[in-house]
Amino acid sequence: MLFRQFVDDDLGCASYLVGCEACGEAVVVDPAYAIEPYLAEAERREVRIVRVLETHNHADHVSGHGRFALEHGVPVAVHPLCQPAFPFEPLADGQELTVGNVVVRVVHTPGHRPEHCCFTVTDRTRGEEPWLVLTGDSLFVGDAARPDLAVEAVEGAEDLFRSLRRLLELPDGVEVYPGHVAGSLCGKGMSSKGSTTIGFERRFNAALGLATIDEFVRASASVTTPRPPNMQRIVELNRGPFLAAPPPLEELAEPGAGAILDVRPVDDFLGGHLEGAVNVPVSGTSFATKAGFVLPAGSPVVLHASSREEAERAARGLRSVGFLDLAGYLLGPRQGHRIEAVGVDELDALLAYGAELVDVREADEHEQTPLPGSRHIPYRLVAEAAAELPRDRTIVTICESGARAAVAASVLAARGLDARPVAQGGFRELRARLAATA
Repeated sequence: MLFRQFVDDDLGCASYLVGCEACGEAVVVDPAYAIEPYLAEAERREVRIVRVLETHNHADHVSGHGRFALEHGVPVAVHPLCQPAFPFEPLADGQELTVGNVVVRVVHTPGHRPEHCCFTVTDRTRGEEPWLVLTGDSLFVGDAARPDLAVEAVEGAEDLFRSLRRLLELPDGVEVYPGHVAGSLCGKGMSSKGSTTIGFERRFNAALGLATIDEFVRASASVTTPRPPNMQRIVELNRGPFLAAPPPLEELAEPGAGAILDVRPVDDFLGGHLEGAVNVPVSGTSFATKAGFVLPAGSPVVLHASSREEAERAARGLRSVGFLDLAGYLLGPRQGHRIEAVGVDELDALLAYGAELVDVREADEHEQTPLPGSRHIPYRLVAEAAAELPRDRTIVTICESGARAAVAASVLAARGLDARPVAQGGFRELRARLAATA
């Protein structure tokens, strides 16, 4: 049996190539929009990709099923409750798909979405019992799916409880390969590990330890993880007509029209950037997720990068979360606006002169370790709150380590505020200093 897991470290999304090397065929499960890695692996293993299987209609990343269909004539299979606007092969509970010596069995597992399916995989050269199960967005390593993205949270949680019980009918030794690992917005408690087993999750996964449906609904229906603002657009792209490959990314001489996303490192941005630019470094963590929260919907995007490679990497990340209208990229340093970062040791003096401190961490972080004297606005919401902030004083943004504070300061500066980030150390360093002087 051929089996390969692909993980997008930026989004925390996992996809799979499953097949039979003896017969030279394989299927792709939950492919990303950038399909080149699957094609390269299939060529290396000398197999032909014959079908795309979708566990569900994804809300957090653009699928590559359209590119497989349009560019390579590969059929796409998904449960009919997805209601796709493209030609598809319907999946049904209990259906078996044979790829040489490998059998993929469909297990309909609604909850995260009504159409959601898992796939057990059996290698008949080893036996007739499943070797592994691809659980999509139902069961994760250390967590379970959020139930509020497609239906009302309580209804989704009730369905998910029953679906997880079906998965627990599998033997303990069955390996579990989920659709997400840590870094995804689909679950807060999930591990960064790429796989687990049914037996391990049965023992240690808190979501599976909730014995009754009422307990499970109370715990899982009260979701606090934010929904990306571009979620519905991604759903529509994945459900709609097949999406073709993107056009080449072109270098620009001037910015032109569109939102400017500066993807260079923070220090480069602070040292000089184009007016109105927002900074989300592509070298940082969760680039595409952060960009999705701060970029305006429906506007072309101009990238400002240090190199063509940096621009291309940023473009791949943006396309993966539905930002397809990329006007091009600009290179190198540009004369323009500067922002001075704030050191933790400067905070007291700035606040004494009237600066306003804005804690841009998420609500659970702020509640767990409040920052006295600060105003709390998560970084992803500062654009909406900009009109409420004073324009006659400096706004200092702070987060745990500095990364989100820098993003937030760039968003506020683009709206004409005097915003400065604590870009190095942040609340983590401030807490250490306070503890040392206590």
